[in-house]
Amino acid sequence: MSGTTDPREGTTSARTPRGRNSIDTRLIDGKDYARRLTEEVRQEVAALKERAGVTPGLAVVLVGNNPASEVYVRSKIAHTEGVGMRSVAHVLPGSTTEDELLALLATLNADPSVHGILVQLPLPRGIDAARITGAIAPEKDVDGLGEVNVGRTTLGLPGGLVPCTPLGCLLLLRAELGSLAGLHAVVVGKSNLVGRPMAQLLLQEDCTVTVCHVATPDVGAFASQADILVVATGQKGLVRRDWIKPGATVIDVGITRVATGDGKTRLMGDVVFEEAMGRAGRLTPVPGGVGPMTIACLLRNTLTTARRQIEGADAAA
Repeated sequence: MSGTTDPREGTTSARTPRGRNSIDTRLIDGKDYARRLTEEVRQEVAALKERAGVTPGLAVVLVGNNPASEVYVRSKIAHTEGVGMRSVAHVLPGSTTEDELLALLATLNADPSVHGILVQLPLPRGIDAARITGAIAPEKDVDGLGEVNVGRTTLGLPGGLVPCTPLGCLLLLRAELGSLAGLHAVVVGKSNLVGRPMAQLLLQEDCTVTVCHVATPDVGAFASQADILVVATGQKGLVRRDWIKPGATVIDVGITRVATGDGKTRLMGDVVFEEAMGRAGRLTPVPGGVGPMTIACLLRNTLTTARRQIEGADAAA
């Protein structure tokens, strides 16, 4: 996006008290970064409407009645409309066939009022998620999961759309650390949603990158060498204190809802928060760290696709 402000300005953080062998851990306030990025998108959407007389449109497709997916979709729609863009939800029954879903995507691809398309994952059994994401027109693939955009991200080519969560992580790292060149980054998790694209983005920042996964022996030995540790496994409490290099920047992408024993639930990350405090130099909390940036980057990607379709391929991202 053009005219991006420095997100480090005015950021609030929480810090641990200093003690013997304790590091003053800075909590990365993802909510604050996301708020300012969202405000930038809101202003640029208004400017685009004034210049071109067109409202950017996002189509969100939900298949089935997964409760978590329903919550995510409602949130995405509310945030999209909150910045002045148009959002259209297509809620399909769990019995929807792959061919029926492909037909809907073909219609949305051809609709000039739809500038971005998002299919909420996971999809019901019997539907090939890779085929579905690959059927979204590359210029409307706001999740950046189709083959064309994955290829552009992997090769570091311009014009690609980057998946929202790793993009949000990268923006946080740049804002907190400045240049990432020469730092050793360890990514724990190799999913197509986070781990793989995150590793590619860090390589493009001239980091030395190690990727660990379920078959990696002694993941902790690799993690403890990291200047930047990005964890995206969905295994709550996986990362303990001795996995963290003193002073490292830790980006916790994991999010798991657990019962608290009193009939309530709370969210936990992949990192044991209490153990990371006083060990990490910087740390994203769960919630309030990466999650808000994921939504903000979805808005950013949708604006980018709209500008390119309305104003041409050279429109600034």
